[in-house]
Amino acid sequence: METYITAFIDYLNFEKGLSANTQGAYRQDLIKFSNYLHQKSASGHPQDIKKQDIMAFLSWQLEEGAAYSTIARSLSSIKTLYKFLILEGYMENNPSSDLETPKIKRKLPQVLSLEEVDKLMEQPNVVLPLGIRDRAMLELMYGTGIRVSEMLDLQIEDINITAGFMRCMGKGRKERIIPVNQTSIDWIQRYLARGRNHLVKTHLERVLFVNNNGRRLSRQGFFKILGQYVAKAELKKEVTPHTLRHSFATHLLENGADLRAVQEMLGHADISTTQIYTHLTKSRLREVFQQYHPRA
Repeated sequence: METYITAFIDYLNFEKGLSANTQGAYRQDLIKFSNYLHQKSASGHPQDIKKQDIMAFLSWQLEEGAAYSTIARSLSSIKTLYKFLILEGYMENNPSSDLETPKIKRKLPQVLSLEEVDKLMEQPNVVLPLGIRDRAMLELMYGTGIRVSEMLDLQIEDINITAGFMRCMGKGRKERIIPVNQTSIDWIQRYLARGRNHLVKTHLERVLFVNNNGRRLSRQGFFKILGQYVAKAELKKEVTPHTLRHSFATHLLENGADLRAVQEMLGHADISTTQIYTHLTKSRLREVFQQYHPRA
């Protein structure tokens, strides 16, 4: 099975251009499936795997306490693998074809209020180069709705400070142009002038946001940085990099932005993904009504 998984991951990389994170998620799901089959002494060849084997694996995950969203993702990974195997001629019959992915109730993402955003932005010590860098990153994430992986991949040349636009590479290596707000531009200029030059070790490094060693900042590094500022700001919500993206979209829509424009800025392929933020704004309206209307 491992040979076919490797071929499948190579296909996702070279043919589909999916990100390393997405490839890793597929690999993790399929390796777990392969290990389960091995433990059950089942054949590891995809041709020998039956529908009952897949159903037993999903049931086992449920018994182990896996969330329905995890089970749905596992089945999706298995179905995608089999589509690839049939496409490449490795096999003819698809045992997963009539298995339906369970519908998962979509959980509304956490969103920061304007006051909470301001409080978070005030936490970095902007006297220090690292503090200037952190403030620039936080402002850019909230000011543009960019994904954390997209931000950490930015090169200096990707931001046009004069025009106020940024080029980034999204999911599936799709390039998009995003407007950058003036506050983010100001902090990036400060970072380039007073922060980054103290961190980089060589002028050959073109990645915009670097770590203390002058190299590209990792996702784990940014998660740790954000967590420290959230704790320092004493925010009671669970805040992740995606929380800043959710807050960006929600605040735009609350102030009358067009849904299609927000979709374009977020880089969503399907507008139905963006529409979740309309539910957030309706929830917010309901909260305001209940809080302030005398007959609520």
